[in-house]
Amino acid sequence: MAEDFYHTQCGQPLQTAAHVFVWGHGWGQSSAAFAKLCAALPHHAHILLDFPGFGRSAPPPWDWGTKDYARAVFEKISALAPDRKIIWVGHSFGGRVGLQLAAHHPEILAAMCLIAGAGLPRPRGLWEALRVKTKIKAFKAARFLAGSWPFFEGIKDRLGSADYKNAGALRGIFVRVVNENLAQEARAITAPVLLIYGRQDQETPPVIGEKLHRLIKDSSLVLLDGFDHYSILNQGRHLVIKNLKQFMDRL
Repeated sequence: MAEDFYHTQCGQPLQTAAHVFVWGHGWGQSSAAFAKLCAALPHHAHILLDFPGFGRSAPPPWDWGTKDYARAVFEKISALAPDRKIIWVGHSFGGRVGLQLAAHHPEILAAMCLIAGAGLPRPRGLWEALRVKTKIKAFKAARFLAGSWPFFEGIKDRLGSADYKNAGALRGIFVRVVNENLAQEARAITAPVLLIYGRQDQETPPVIGEKLHRLIKDSSLVLLDGFDHYSILNQGRHLVIKNLKQFMDRL
């Protein structure tokens, strides 16, 4: 189903390490986002992925959803580390892929850690919901009209989010992914899951972590003060590693 895609390995050998970590990055990022986190866990094996369409990996052959990404990851890990169960660590979009992986390929997963994980709709107040709904309708209208009147192409681009504008050839995937609601997948997960969110995160706010915590049977939730969607991977990485190690001690 999936063409091969780029990855790097570090730490201990895959077949003899006590734990094999597989790291899935956020939208618009690459495996480089996890370099410092991996360096803090030198006694384990690590596989860092560039998802298809990101980093040094070619785009998928069609507009994938996160279930397609999870299937590709399952095939790759099964080839790289046969007979090993992994600990999946996913940030943001990598959290979406992790939810699909845990729901549909549970045999490969020992545990999972989602850092600012996405996958559920963001809760919005009444006025914000109306504003977003109006913007989406205007965007769809501009996209339809742009086929006949090029003037509307510029309006469509102005209405799209920053991620949409920067998605390029992956725009079809982006639109598909952001409209997924993975609540059903979360309910199906049986592996132990650690959820880590920054209290100042505006992209995937803590309420998403709280909802996932209620949906996933064997989960624990950690909220870190002072960190947003990206600083949690950098300035907050020491706290992330501390909580990840404590989580591993309970496995």
